[in-house]
Amino acid sequence: MSEFFQKELFRFGNYDITLGNVILASLLFLLLAALYRLVFYSLAPAYFNRVNLDVGSRKKLKGILRLLFLFLLLLALVLSLTVDYRLVESDEVVLRISHVLGGFMLLQAARLVDFVISRAIALSYDAQQKELKPGQQAPPPNLKKSANRTVQWIVYVLALWLALKSFGFDYRLFEFQSKGNSYAFHISNILIALFILLAARLASWLLTQLVLNSYYRRNNINVGSQFAINQLLKYFLYVIAILMALETLGVTLTVLWGGAAALLVGIGLGLQETFKDFFSGIILLFERTVEVGDVVVVDDLVGTVRRIGLRTSLVETRDNLTVIVPNSRLVVEKVINWSHNDSKARFLVKVGVAYGSDTALVKKLLLNVARENAFVLRHPAPFVRFIDFGESSLDFELHFWTHEFIRIEDIKSDMRFEIDQTFRDNQVTIPFPQRDVWMRDKG
Repeated sequence: MSEFFQKELFRFGNYDITLGNVILASLLFLLLAALYRLVFYSLAPAYFNRVNLDVGSRKKLKGILRLLFLFLLLLALVLSLTVDYRLVESDEVVLRISHVLGGFMLLQAARLVDFVISRAIALSYDAQQKELKPGQQAPPPNLKKSANRTVQWIVYVLALWLALKSFGFDYRLFEFQSKGNSYAFHISNILIALFILLAARLASWLLTQLVLNSYYRRNNINVGSQFAINQLLKYFLYVIAILMALETLGVTLTVLWGGAAALLVGIGLGLQETFKDFFSGIILLFERTVEVGDVVVVDDLVGTVRRIGLRTSLVETRDNLTVIVPNSRLVVEKVINWSHNDSKARFLVKVGVAYGSDTALVKKLLLNVARENAFVLRHPAPFVRFIDFGESSLDFELHFWTHEFIRIEDIKSDMRFEIDQTFRDNQVTIPFPQRDVWMRDKG
């Protein structure tokens, strides 16, 4: 039976083509043809309908699949017919036709995986965007593009690593000794380290933008808490990924920690403030006394916390100026946080009226001004306080609550305009300081 399959049919260059080779090639061709028909006439249309692809995306995906099947078919024929011709041959490099075809096939496979995963991420991201409730802030659109780019890098780095391993091109770059042990550093070490870092970045995006976002919406977690959880998760993933990448590159962590301890003692003395800010940032993320979105007063500047980093935080003032505040200032020093425990705060407007004015009327007019302002809360209700008998006026304070911390000065200004006009319409006088000056004539 073996003699039957080994019967030579024809000769192609230096290669003998046997009957067994032709039968195997025919079977592989039929198998790939059936698989091609299944993919293009059954699986692909079902996928198109499920993900609702546009015409351009459908053409792109079909083109990737056709090239993938073409290179897979050529590779199967070359290997089954044993005509794997050597294109380049030397002491260190042997490049065959199968290597080239396999490389192109891996490239198309990487493009296919990139397309499917990126599309899945985009669909999940868009679905979550549609679920946003009124008032909830949508993440910036560049986050989805960043995730797609990360997927592309991961897929192509993995494809390159597989190509190097499969075709024997994983060359040794250099070799080093450590504690009597010899370590060889290959190209694949760099690719694996890069793959680990990219995978950590993608995992961070998937967890924070897809998994945790649903949890945040269901439980109405505020923006500051979301930011703190996301940042701590990112730091954890990146630290683990960096340590794994260093291990892959041949760096022994015990040696690294020993050297780092000695190094930190030296630089710690010169960078005390930097380390102080660093650990203050960690404390802020854990304690959340100041969170992203809070309105704070720092050095008499009122602003909104936009970002809490490891060393500094960004506070945006009313004038759209960004103030970079060291984290230690927010932890050690006294900071007024208007929105820490509640989303509303009480403010006041002072006004004086002339002696002899109807105080009951003044109270009524002030309360009317507060109630007619759209930014003043009805509950708790505004109230008027008669604070003192001044030198030239009866002094009152109009107290009110509002959610508009950043715009409060504009709200106060509008209320003063209304108070002035209301007092004019009701003959209530706002006095000004007066002094009687007596001149003595010495003559």
